[in-house]
Amino acid sequence: MSTISTTKAGHGSRRASAQFGPKPSPGGSGATWQDNALDGLPALGGFAACGLDGTLLNARQARRFVALTLNGWELEPLIPDMSLIVSELVTNAVRHALAPRPQGAATEYPLWLGLVREPGHLVCSVADPSSEPPRPRTAEASALDGRGLELIDALSESWSWSPTEPRGKTVWASLAVPGQD
Repeated sequence: MSTISTTKAGHGSRRASAQFGPKPSPGGSGATWQDNALDGLPALGGFAACGLDGTLLNARQARRFVALTLNGWELEPLIPDMSLIVSELVTNAVRHALAPRPQGAATEYPLWLGLVREPGHLVCSVADPSSEPPRPRTAEASALDGRGLELIDALSESWSWSPTEPRGKTVWASLAVPGQD
């Protein structure tokens, strides 16, 4: 997993590493001039993204990324639902959108996970190289899988997908931020 960046919309940006966590306290050892300049300004929005290598470990990595990012954005109440949504989106992408690779083959980042914080909403998206749309299916009562999109639909405010150029698609889901309209 490779985190690429986080931003506060309209307020500058700072780089994040795979160890991204809560914003450092102003004046502390990890504070930058941008952090000090942002003090007292409302968080208008934010963006965080990470590349995923397409392995079965990606769902766990994505949940950790969500927890660390939402903790940093002070959106802890959304962590359980967003973690489940992201886990399902990433698992679907790994299982259904990637071509099989030889074991030990060099990997890049065929999947991208993004989180966007907007006033009143938190949106997650997973981009993959397949142009095939997500297909909800009806799972047997005893089936161990096949309910991912049903779970996403039940937990999210809305979800959908769109093709991306030059190839692939992005599947996204949105949650309402508690206490905001």
